[in-house]
Amino acid sequence: MPYYIKKKTTKNTSKSRVKTLEKKLDKIFSLYIRLRDSKDFKHKYFRCISCGEVKPFEKADCGHYFSRKNQSTRYSEVNCHAECSGCNRFKADHLHGYHDNLLKEIGQERFDLLQWESNQTKKYTEFELETLIEYYTKKVKELQCA
Repeated sequence: MPYYIKKKTTKNTSKSRVKTLEKKLDKIFSLYIRLRDSKDFKHKYFRCISCGEVKPFEKADCGHYFSRKNQSTRYSEVNCHAECSGCNRFKADHLHGYHDNLLKEIGQERFDLLQWESNQTKKYTEFELETLIEYYTKKVKELQCA
């Protein structure tokens, strides 16, 4: 085989598969969080975790208190809440309101545990991602039927 033709390695294929699965899981997990947090409003409205305003469902993002970069809390239901797109994308200080409302919701002890968890290292396997996709797909269907 000529030197300029690179043979794909299984490692790269596996990495690209993990990235594809992460994108799929991000999408379904985000929908689950937004549906979960709009349940009281029959999925038509939601209350933003940061500013506290009630807004139409279409304006909802899946906001993460600890950034999505932290794989250990990326798919944590405690770390993620419906947040209006204005707060999530455009307000630099949105975490102040998020912090206060998150503490009210989960308490200091659970918040401390979440903070500890955010500092842990996590690398998802293909199997874990596939399992989470299947789990959150079922949860989304349950919420949509309720």
